[in-house]
Amino acid sequence: MKVKEIAEKLGWQIIYGDGEREIEGGIYCCDLLSIVMGRAPSDSLWITVMGNVNAMAVAALADVAGVVVAEGMPFDEDALAGASKGSVTVLRTDQPVFAAALSAAKVLGLK
Repeated sequence: MKVKEIAEKLGWQIIYGDGEREIEGGIYCCDLLSIVMGRAPSDSLWITVMGNVNAMAVAALADVAGVVVAEGMPFDEDALAGASKGSVTVLRTDQPVFAAALSAAKVLGLK
C-alpha cells in the first residue's frame, strides 16, 4: 500500500511529499534517533513524536517509506526543509503512537 493511501484511509494529514512510496517494511515505532537509524526497516512506516530536522535526516538515512508525526506534535520549517532535502514523505495524526500503529497495522493487514 502506498503512503498516501494509508493517509487517506486513516484521515492522516500529508504534511510533505507525494506519498507515492510503497510501505513494504511494516511499521516501526521509536523516538530514539540512533536506534531508528540502525534498526528501522527500509520501506517501513516510521511512527514517532519527533517532528524536527534531525528526525527527517534519520528518515532519509533509514530509507523509510514515510514518517508519521503522532500526537499532533509540531513540525517546524527546518523539519520541512529536511524532509524536502531527503525526499521524505511526512504525515501527521493526533493519535498517540501506539494507537496510530494499531490503526496502520489494521489497514496494512499486519498481525
